Amino acid sequence: MSDPFNASVLRVEQPRRGPFARSRYKVMDGDGTLLAVADENDRQKRAEKLKSFFPGKSDLHSRAVLLTTPDGTPLLVVDKQEGRMLTTVIRPGGEVVGMFRTERIGRRYKLCDGDDKPLGEIAVDLPRKNFAISDTDGNRVGHVRKKFNGVATHLLTTADKYAVEIDDPVPEPLRTMVVTTAIAMDLTLHESKELT
Repeated sequence: MSDPFNASVLRVEQPRRGPFARSRYKVMDGDGTLLAVADENDRQKRAEKLKSFFPGKSDLHSRAVLLTTPDGTPLLVVDKQEGRMLTTVIRPGGEVVGMFRTERIGRRYKLCDGDDKPLGEIAVDLPRKNFAISDTDGNRVGHVRKKFNGVATHLLTTADKYAVEIDDPVPEPLRTMVVTTAIAMDLTLHESKELT
């Protein structure tokens, strides 16, 4: 199977959704061609969903999304563990591609491979809108920017849009980690907005 994410520019969008809906994302190339969709891997029970309405709680619950091609072929699982310390990227067969390990919540994340060896890091700006991704030598390999869609959209909906730039060539598995950064950071930092 060829890599659906071989473009150097990607867009990741999360459509608006109701309070009991699942986390969903669309991944497109720079021209808007749909490359993949991501949907929550398993539904939370109603009681767990209700917990998310209390401030400061929803970003602490575990969430996992299954990334598939538009026709449903599984590509990756982005699995945010309980809390905000670890998010793992897994292939459909169970192979761990890599991990996002929190060093400073909301500010710095370490990228590791499936054996927990360092691949690079993500530095985050104060408003949590820009994610600069570098390799272990400090060379920039990518950048993710969360777009601001206005105050009402930001405060009252779950709609988020990200622009992903990849400074190719980037070796695997680091490239896959760059591709999944927008989803991982959204699950870790921005999924607390449950009410629309």
